[in-house]
Amino acid sequence: MIANSHLPLSGSLEVQGIIVNCLVVLAHPLKNSLCKHLTEKTIAHLKKQGYQVTVKDLYAENFNPVLSTSERESYYKEQFDDLQLESDIAQLKQAESLVLIFPTWWFSFPAILKGWFDRVWAPGHAYEHASDYGPIKQCLSNLKEMKVVTTLGSPWWVNTFILRNPVKKVLKLALLGACATNCKFKMLTLYKSEKLTESKVDDFIGKIESKF
Repeated sequence: MIANSHLPLSGSLEVQGIIVNCLVVLAHPLKNSLCKHLTEKTIAHLKKQGYQVTVKDLYAENFNPVLSTSERESYYKEQFDDLQLESDIAQLKQAESLVLIFPTWWFSFPAILKGWFDRVWAPGHAYEHASDYGPIKQCLSNLKEMKVVTTLGSPWWVNTFILRNPVKKVLKLALLGACATNCKFKMLTLYKSEKLTESKVDDFIGKIESKF
């Protein structure tokens, strides 16, 4: 089987004879967390669909989210200092499908995931600076879809009407808008995650399986 980026990433990829490299990024410190449980169920579903899955557990890898001085100093130089990030950047550039699973804390990302964006979605790899410092140029043409699973303690209306979906805006409009404009985007949020019953969790997993 060979990969074919011109075919839609939907239905059973195995039946279509497609291999799609899928990078699943998990950002939660607890091994018994709800996010960990949702990750396991999501991975099992993706594998059934025919995805070739690579799992990146940021906490298990002890990923350092802090952008170093040398990395920041190299941002506008000819070559970004990726000495400590070669394997991480390679994973991102090889991914055709990216799945992010994380808790929403203070209506934002866990610091370790934000640091992954800061350090790995780097100039010369995820995007290029314009010579006149105008709009940046996208580089992640390999990335065809981003799927997001997040948990949130607040009810849906607080996130939607009061905060105006801040996490979704950053992912869809900022990251993908700058680095991979042809990438399809889907996001599922499990609201009121501190007051869940087993049946509600199962219903959400069913939603993952039907939407992803």
